[in-house]
This record gives sequence, C-alpha cells and structure tokens, in this order.
Amino acid sequence: MYLRGSLTDIDKYVGDQEPLESLSPLYQPPNGKLLSMDRVKGTPKETLESALYCALRSNDPELEQILSALEEISNGLKSGVPNARSLDNALQRAASCALRQSLIDREIRSLAVTDELTGLYNRRGFLASATQQLKLAHRHAENVLLLFCDVDNLKEINDSFGHHEGDLALVRAADALEETFRDSDILARLGGDEFAVLASDASITSRQAIMPRIEKSLEKGNAEETRYKLSFSIGVARFDPQTPVSLGELMARADQDMYVHKKSHREVRLAKFS
Repeated sequence: MYLRGSLTDIDKYVGDQEPLESLSPLYQPPNGKLLSMDRVKGTPKETLESALYCALRSNDPELEQILSALEEISNGLKSGVPNARSLDNALQRAASCALRQSLIDREIRSLAVTDELTGLYNRRGFLASATQQLKLAHRHAENVLLLFCDVDNLKEINDSFGHHEGDLALVRAADALEETFRDSDILARLGGDEFAVLASDASITSRQAIMPRIEKSLEKGNAEETRYKLSFSIGVARFDPQTPVSLGELMARADQDMYVHKKSHREVRLAKFS
C-alpha cells in the first residue's frame, strides 16, 4: 500500500490498525516478542561492518582486486622491511583496476544519456543538459531558442520500406541536424521521430534564418535516397532571460508551434493529391 499525507495521517493510519497480539499465531514473531532496531541487542558494529565489507568485495571483482592490492601494500609497509618490487607490483595492479573501473563507469554514464540509434542525447540527457543551459542563459542574460523537429512521414517510410529503412532515415535526420548546428548546441532524439535542439542566438536568430540551413543539410541525405524525401516539421520557442520560463514550459510552446506547422504540411500534401 502506498501512503500519502502528513506524518499525523500516517500515525493515525498505524494507530487504526489491529494490534499485533490479536493476529493468529502464524503471524506472531518467535516467543511472542516483537523485535525492533532500538530494543534488540544486535550484532556488534564491527561485525556488521565486516559482513558488509566482505559482501561488497565478493560481489565486485574489480573492487576485490583493488582492495587486495592496497592491503598488500599496507601490510608491506607495516612489516618494517617492505619489498620495493612487491609494493610496486601491487601499486600497479591497484592503479590499473581503478583506471579500468573508472572507464567502465564513464561508459555506463554515457550510455544512460545517449540515444543508441543516432548517438545524440536521449530524453534524459536532453532534460539534464538543457535545464543547466537555461540556468546559465538566465544568469548571463542570453537568449536561447528551443526547436522541436518532427520527421515527416516516418510511418509511411516504415510501412513501405521496413523499420530498418526507417532507422536509417532517423540517422540521416540526426546527421542533418548535427551538420546544421554547432557542437556547443544541445541536440537530442526525444523518442520515435521527435528531435529537439537547444541553441544559442549565435547559432540561429529566427525560424526564417534556420529553415534554409536545415533544408540544405537534408538535401545531402536525400541525394543518397531517391525513394522518398526527408523533411522536418519544426516548432520554435524562444527563451527570454527577462521573462524566464521553465524548460517544461518552453518545450510545450515549441511542441505546440511544431503541431501547427505539421498540420500545414499535411494540408499542403493533401492539396497536391486532390
């Protein structure tokens, strides 16, 4: 059960429950006694720490190697007559294991915020990076533009040529955005056919300025694929440091603007075939 409310509400909930002694013997603790952390005479602190220490070492081979090497170094120094070669070997093992673990941890953190297909940020990475960038923009009184880019007709590409081709279309769309914007701009695939870009005024000043650049980048990908043409429906929202809004509000504005332009694209396509 998930409890919501104040501590008083929770205390009332607990107080309303049936006493433990009234439960059947099946649910009573041994000898009818209720054990609690503040009343039980538990295992000595040193023993608990040793158990946790051993558990961590047994479940993490890399940690085990590092700690074993450090223990070897410590014991050698305590002996009073340390063996220089032995200590050097132990130090190298500890440093090698620590470096390898650091690289693994860095790779894991990178994977957690990266879209596997395109190599751009995923939604989690975008939210974290864009939130920080908006704070900096507010602090330095800088304008920032948020773009929502939706790949047109991705469903039709998937239905006509298969999902593998649909994935390739998404990769080409990501490549076009990377070619259009600077390395300092934040690019992400939010999911499905939706991309987002948080860019400074140094990259773009308006929708009218950025659209030709994006279309030019898309032309390169379209030159390699003659069966269909990639295009974006794009929504834009500006962050004004004088009247700052949250990233969520900025995303909602860009999404609404994108919907308007996507609807107009659909009407134009229908007019062509009517």
